[in-house]
Amino acid sequence: MQMIPNEGDTMNTEQENHEQSKAQKAEGEPLLLGFDFGTSWTTIKSNRGHKELIRSVVGYPRDIIGVKLLGAPYLVGEAAFDKRSFVDLRSPLRDGVIREYVERDLEVARNFVSHVIESLSPEPDDEVCVIVGVPARATNTNKDLLLQVFEEVVDEVQVISEPFLVAYGQDTLVNNLVIDIGAGTIDLCALKGAMPGQNSQVTVTKAGNFVDEQLEAMITEVYPDVQMNTYVAQKIKEESGFVGTSPNQITASLRAHGRPVSYDVTDLVGKACEMMMPGIIEGVDQLIRTCPPEDQAEMLQNILVAGGGSRIIGIDKFIQESLTEYYGDVGVTCVDDPTYAVCSGALKLAMELPPKYWEKLGSVTDY
Repeated sequence: MQMIPNEGDTMNTEQENHEQSKAQKAEGEPLLLGFDFGTSWTTIKSNRGHKELIRSVVGYPRDIIGVKLLGAPYLVGEAAFDKRSFVDLRSPLRDGVIREYVERDLEVARNFVSHVIESLSPEPDDEVCVIVGVPARATNTNKDLLLQVFEEVVDEVQVISEPFLVAYGQDTLVNNLVIDIGAGTIDLCALKGAMPGQNSQVTVTKAGNFVDEQLEAMITEVYPDVQMNTYVAQKIKEESGFVGTSPNQITASLRAHGRPVSYDVTDLVGKACEMMMPGIIEGVDQLIRTCPPEDQAEMLQNILVAGGGSRIIGIDKFIQESLTEYYGDVGVTCVDDPTYAVCSGALKLAMELPPKYWEKLGSVTDY
């Protein structure tokens, strides 16, 4: 689940990004991008210093009045979200992928990707090359649809497992296990010194969005007078999400019959967040069983939690204590910068491996 960082710490203005890009462009150097295309949030980093966080939504006018108000056929990101009261708000992805064979979803993804690439203001002679993160167990059809969308606007593109990209960015490619907790999926990957195959990866669909839905339902049940939606639930989770013991009481400022009210939602937030945990523990257990017995102890000492879900208070301790019951000594840590961990790894891979070799990244032997 991709939680929102402080914008002042992580986002540059478009003008600043463009000026950085122009200043850092080398003669004949392609524009390389690491692209973490997320269900709720998308992050990008380039080899010319561009770094940006974008809400993964596209807004379309509902009628002719909406067209006049927008002054454009559609809006992308925060501009669309801010006008959600009078636009048809659509997400390009569901559970981390483009929904198969739904032309409308392909159109949304095209509009989103083309807008993001154009916002980088590439030069006319630029070769634009992108590595995009995808869920660990994305199907070939999912990957092909994503490739199709990007190939319409860039020169070279490759899709790579998101947890592998986290590991690549952290230089942890041997006997490590990555848990990448996003909005649409939780992706787990056992790293054994090579590009992981399907047997070394697990995708769990009860992720950040699932927590939002459960929290919304529980608050509505306990406080039936409250006006709730998933946006309100998501904000509460992002500000106060925890597992285990709460560090403090969580009081939510809500609305009941149009009037402001405050309710204690501490237990509800904890219960909702902990509903993700069984899938994570089961996924770790499944992957550990695929590893040679002589490597399992080291693997369990090197578990890395990434994605927006790694911001949930106490999640590393909760996972560690849950696994210790089964395996004994276990080590779990969270990445320092979960917002950009995937796209940072993607950009690092793009810069260290020339684009002409990217097609070979898809050729792996399953293990």
